[in-house]
Amino acid sequence: MRSILIPLLAFSAVAGPAAAETRYLAYDASDRVTQAMTRGITLEADRGLFGAISVRRIISTSNRGSADIRRGGPDAVRRALPAGSPETSVYTISPDGGGRGLSRALCPGADEAWMVLGRVRLGRPMTVHAVGRWPDGGYRHCVQLSYNWRGEWAVPPASGPGGGDAPTP
Repeated sequence: MRSILIPLLAFSAVAGPAAAETRYLAYDASDRVTQAMTRGITLEADRGLFGAISVRRIISTSNRGSADIRRGGPDAVRRALPAGSPETSVYTISPDGGGRGLSRALCPGADEAWMVLGRVRLGRPMTVHAVGRWPDGGYRHCVQLSYNWRGEWAVPPASGPGGGDAPTP
């Protein structure tokens, strides 16, 4: 058993990062609250070896803004969600670039903001919660956004349009 397990673990350590692929998943706003915030979003995500999707950037399709997000955050973020919310994946919004503007839009007046997503699956609607931490130290639910699946963006091949090698200057 040990002779099988060691090569399998070595393969997964090497193949894991190499097997991840970047995907661009587009969603349209599905209710009035979400439409008031944005008409839609695109998630830049990594799809891992076993199909799990991890989001690393959120891009607004109407305002040309984007923000880096990274998985993880305080447990208090989940506790601030409305009762019965099945979403559990907490993402910290980076304060750099468009992250500050996104945090302010989602949770006006908060010092920091997080996004909580459910499991991201192709072809399925998605719910996103925003939770903020206020100057008094309290964590509060800011808004629930609902999105319908729109599709996946095609990415041109690395060699450029047309599939051939890029011309040399």
